[in-house]
Amino acid sequence: MKRTILFDTETTGLDPLKGDRVIEIAALELVGDLPTGRNFHVLIDPERDVPEEASRVHGFTRADLEGKPKFAEIAQGFLTFIGNDPLIAHNARFDFGFLNAELARAKLPELDMGRMVDTLDMARERFPGMPNSLDALCRRFSIDLSERTTHNALLDCKLLAAVYLELTGGRQRGLGLAVEEGDGGGVTGYNYVREPGHVPVRVRPTEAELAAHAAFIARLSDPLWLG
Repeated sequence: MKRTILFDTETTGLDPLKGDRVIEIAALELVGDLPTGRNFHVLIDPERDVPEEASRVHGFTRADLEGKPKFAEIAQGFLTFIGNDPLIAHNARFDFGFLNAELARAKLPELDMGRMVDTLDMARERFPGMPNSLDALCRRFSIDLSERTTHNALLDCKLLAAVYLELTGGRQRGLGLAVEEGDGGGVTGYNYVREPGHVPVRVRPTEAELAAHAAFIARLSDPLWLG
């Protein structure tokens, strides 16, 4: 199945060409448009101050970032995690611009803009003339926003994963297909791991289970796979 990476950044400001820097990167692995539980998440020392107006947005102060790794120290781990797969972000040009400025500063290859999938462009095409911020889309798709008090990159990625699924067609309502958080390994700091010893098991349903499944499908209202 197709692997994609959904990511978000938080920064000290709005313009990397004026010295603003990345302070947080979060990325989630999607396979078949669903989160696998593998992620990359790191806070970064921006090597400069964090303006008060930026802190009001994401909640981080300069003191929160003291002692954190610098971008050059985490860059290779991030590049390894994302591989060569498509990169999904909301207002992706903003995030690509900041990451490419940081990669150039670290003398590393920049991200190919051809990998970019911008959910803001997708939302504007689907809902022209309507508010299409992440908050607005979550409300439109009835996605829980109760934990979003600031623009935390990892939480924003989890919300955007749900929004992206809706923008690409949604899923059958009432079915619990979500991957439990932590399944398949994760990232601590900027080193990511796979869950060791995992061996796929082929499940063969019995005739009774197949009959029960058919009866369950018959009770669904307009199931997707029978459309």
